[in-house]
Amino acid sequence: MTTRGDQTASLGERRAASGIEGLDSILRGGFSRAEMHLVQGDSGTGKTTLALQFVLSGAAAGESGLYITLAQTRSGLEAIARSHGWSLDGVTVHDISPGDIAEHLAAEQTVLRTADVELGELTRQVRQVIEQSQPRRVVFDSIGVIGLLAGSTARYHREIVALRQFLVERGCTALFLGEWSPETEMEGPSSIEFHSLAASVIHMAHTAPDYGEVRRRLRVIKVRGVDFRSGYHDFRIRTGGLEVYPRLEQSRSGEYGAFRRIESGIESLDRMLGGGLEQGTACLLIGPSGVGKSTLAAVYACAAAHGGDDAAIFLFEERPETFMARSRGVGIDLQPHLDSGQLKVEQVSSADITPGEFAHRVRSAVDVGKARLVVIDSLTGYLNAMGEVSLLSLQMHELLNFLSGRGVLTLLVVTQEGFTSVGPVPTVDVSYLSDSILTLRFFEANGSIRRCVAATKKRKGEHETTIRELFLSTEGVHVGVTPLRQFRSILSGVPELVVGQGWSSREGAAWNEEEGSRE
Repeated sequence: MTTRGDQTASLGERRAASGIEGLDSILRGGFSRAEMHLVQGDSGTGKTTLALQFVLSGAAAGESGLYITLAQTRSGLEAIARSHGWSLDGVTVHDISPGDIAEHLAAEQTVLRTADVELGELTRQVRQVIEQSQPRRVVFDSIGVIGLLAGSTARYHREIVALRQFLVERGCTALFLGEWSPETEMEGPSSIEFHSLAASVIHMAHTAPDYGEVRRRLRVIKVRGVDFRSGYHDFRIRTGGLEVYPRLEQSRSGEYGAFRRIESGIESLDRMLGGGLEQGTACLLIGPSGVGKSTLAAVYACAAAHGGDDAAIFLFEERPETFMARSRGVGIDLQPHLDSGQLKVEQVSSADITPGEFAHRVRSAVDVGKARLVVIDSLTGYLNAMGEVSLLSLQMHELLNFLSGRGVLTLLVVTQEGFTSVGPVPTVDVSYLSDSILTLRFFEANGSIRRCVAATKKRKGEHETTIRELFLSTEGVHVGVTPLRQFRSILSGVPELVVGQGWSSREGAAWNEEEGSRE
């Protein structure tokens, strides 16, 4: 009988880890052994860094590695390795320069075409160094030289087939690097020739936005015989190598179905929501800037921590220090939960982060940090990080499905245009993705600007449809016990007093009868 441990060991024997956790996850364990693989991309996309991690990962596991380079000098490769804090000890680097080939050919007389002779000398040197070093892992940088010397598609195909057979017979797992860009795709022998022979093909790309850091992503075009994770995956080049952020996958271990409630601790608000918000659902906190959306999110984060659940808050639009200070100003002290590790508050830069990296951070907070409440403040900042409005709904749907399956209560802060807005507020309709919606508004009454809140949607269970006044003060966050029945058109921001109904702030603030005095 084959055990799971035997299956895992067998998979490890069949696949060579790349040394990049996210990439190995996409490839379902790494590159298939004793096969030829292609990594293609434009200059500066990170091909050489990936290849170095591949051979160094093998060296760390006791597998001999060989790096054959025609595109880099040995000193250049060593400089790249040093920039990441690596040493190439344990890796054989063979630099085949055009000058070396020319010197060898100058000593011989030939009537053959120069390119044919140079290609023959190149393949001779490659075979010789492989025979001498007997590597388990090989990197060839780059295949473009073979294409240039071959001159024709047929000759290029024959040379690659012969080289592939030579490597496979010796049990080498080989990574070939190739230059590729939309502008040069059809120049010289087509990369399609190599695609048909390679066991896997990875395409790497980068784009430069109008503002912010360069954004990189990769796509696995093929992996023979493996159900790999398709589509584009974001990655970064950091000191220490590539960090690849695989797209989120639907949970394979079943969906969360307990739907345990998290109460805010504000009795009137919990009553409006039918007892609270459920884990495994998503709630939109929607309203104009300054109305109290982030404050309500902080209330729920504090309540979750009080109840023993971990929480994570991702801030796109303010510093953690500002968020903490503002919360303290309305009686919400998050610092003890931050000190205990139950709460994580992280600032996210819209100009620098990609959607894939952000999803990776959220996943780490849930799977590693065990967060059961996640706040994204705000979706407007997330939209700026996305760059493409058309993809926001798809990416948010993917993220919310993941969080729901993990039993996480997700709070999404969404800014709407209001009288405090300066210019249009970029947004996209994601209300259909949410299970609950808390709508917050300013309204004018008795010569002052006041706040109100209403539960306008809740899929899980019953909820009130009343509108109540929201109070933010140094004494805390409170919601009026008495609905604002004296007004109509409150959510428009310009309420009308119902004829025959008087109103005073005292009636709206009736929470003092049950939750403590405001005075």
